[in-house]
Amino acid sequence: MKLENLVTLVTGASQGLGRAIAEAFVREGSHVAICARDRKMIDLAQEDLERIAAPGQKILALGCDVTCRTDVARLFTAIDQDLGPIDVLVNNAGVYGPKGPSEEVDLDQWIRAIEINLVGTLLPTRHAIARMKAKGRGKIINLSGGGATNPLPKLSAYAASKAAVVRLTETLAEELREFGIQVNAIAPGALNTRLLDEILEAGPEIVGKDFYAKALQQRDSGGASLEKGTNLCVYLASAKSGNITGKLLSALWDPWERLHEFNSKLDKTDVYTLRRIVPADRGFDG
Repeated sequence: MKLENLVTLVTGASQGLGRAIAEAFVREGSHVAICARDRKMIDLAQEDLERIAAPGQKILALGCDVTCRTDVARLFTAIDQDLGPIDVLVNNAGVYGPKGPSEEVDLDQWIRAIEINLVGTLLPTRHAIARMKAKGRGKIINLSGGGATNPLPKLSAYAASKAAVVRLTETLAEELREFGIQVNAIAPGALNTRLLDEILEAGPEIVGKDFYAKALQQRDSGGASLEKGTNLCVYLASAKSGNITGKLLSALWDPWERLHEFNSKLDKTDVYTLRRIVPADRGFDG
């Protein structure tokens, strides 16, 4: 098993991709802590994970708002006591936030989406870093998405926060490189989860006709496979990925299964990162 005896925390793991990641980590031998705001749903997820866990393998589920300092501190204390200091953190908790023109959406909801997606990534990470530094190793995986690399009209809070998560990932990777801690972000692809349901429920007048049409097509085609995203998380959490750090990887389009073969080259290049494009990069003169 690729993650045997490691201690992992997956946030936002009561359903969808987070739950699938937690299940994949359990199958690979990790002790797994999961959290979400909905205590009833996270308890049900724990029951499902315990059914596939091996003898001696520990599963811990806790209610937690990842934007609340007290909740996050309590979460890590519980993990320390029940599982031990974590080796892997998967920051999956996230929301689309308000939908519609940026000048019209509810500002409090817009700010709340930034808090969940960005602050809700930083707070667990701060606690994880202290424990990983003590061990001299660790893996942090942040969930990004299409909002990080492309404009998303009428979903500005989501787009802005996910771009910020990627730049936070790159920055932390440099801060933590000397401590043996790797930090990466992944784009899992267009998934048929509750986020898609939100887009379809909002309708074309709110999210825009083009985006709504893409959502319908995604629903009817089945969307991207959850398995590709979970497999990428397992790869980045495992020893096989080596020292790959500071990258944004697409589960669908990048050849991530072989990236460790090019680890020394990746350290010296800005591929798989967010960078400014200047005219010369596109063949413009002057």
